[in-house]
Amino acid sequence: MKVGVIGLGDIAHKAYLPVLTTQPGIVPHLHTRSPATLERTALTHRIPPAHCHAELDALLRAAPDAAFVHAPTPVHPQIVSALLEAGVPTYVDKPLASHLAEAERLVELARSRGVSLAVGFNRRFAPAYAQCLEHPRDLILLQKHRRGLPEEPRRMVFDDFIHVADTLRFLAPGPVDRVEVSTRGEGGLLHHVVLQLSGAGFTAIGVMNHRSGSAEEILEISGQDAKREVRNLAEITDHKGQPSVRRRGDWVPVARQRGIEQAVVAFLDAVRAGRTLDAADALATHELCERVVRRALGQP
Repeated sequence: MKVGVIGLGDIAHKAYLPVLTTQPGIVPHLHTRSPATLERTALTHRIPPAHCHAELDALLRAAPDAAFVHAPTPVHPQIVSALLEAGVPTYVDKPLASHLAEAERLVELARSRGVSLAVGFNRRFAPAYAQCLEHPRDLILLQKHRRGLPEEPRRMVFDDFIHVADTLRFLAPGPVDRVEVSTRGEGGLLHHVVLQLSGAGFTAIGVMNHRSGSAEEILEISGQDAKREVRNLAEITDHKGQPSVRRRGDWVPVARQRGIEQAVVAFLDAVRAGRTLDAADALATHELCERVVRRALGQP
């Protein structure tokens, strides 16, 4: 299976290429507009020059069976449109686009062409989070913080807080009936966001502070006199009487711990099986993020 990898930045090198280049039967085809990056990546992963493409059109002429898009968010709509028009099943790093209207257009394009479109919400596949579906979740609290990084609201929400919003939706044990948003910013930059989703019998709260003094991610779920805490997707503490702690095994790859390996395999399995993936649920997360951005900007 020929698989295009578009955009060879940090996330591609740290997370996706180590997985894709070790999958049986996968032949990676690389694309970036930087010749130096293309050459360096090809040497690192022993990918022949014939499978390296400086232009997207050249990659498309190679007729990939699927593609992974890790390019910067602003160029997602252009790249994803070209792939979908060419009939290439496409996996996109979150977000699909930084504006809801563009995300809606891409989802509709994929449907009209009958082509798979998936958005990389890897936390849905991370074992420490996926296993939480088996536990009581009357109250869900997810904190994901950064240090010294206040940002323009749309960038902060769609490039970072979107993981919080999607994970709350994923873990919510029932339909969401109410959404509340609180934000604080200064000088056009967003400092922190608080999102609360609630429904029958549950409340889910997501918090992000880009001036927290620490880079960390902490999930707590609780109910029926039991609590589970997950720190940085690696350390799990169950509280039911005496706390018990489980840490990531020494030999567990980070890509597996963070759910990236599982997300990649699930997407490739769907392509092999001829199953068309629809991004409707991912679009619902983008809709929620657009709502947060409007609140941060003081728009109705």
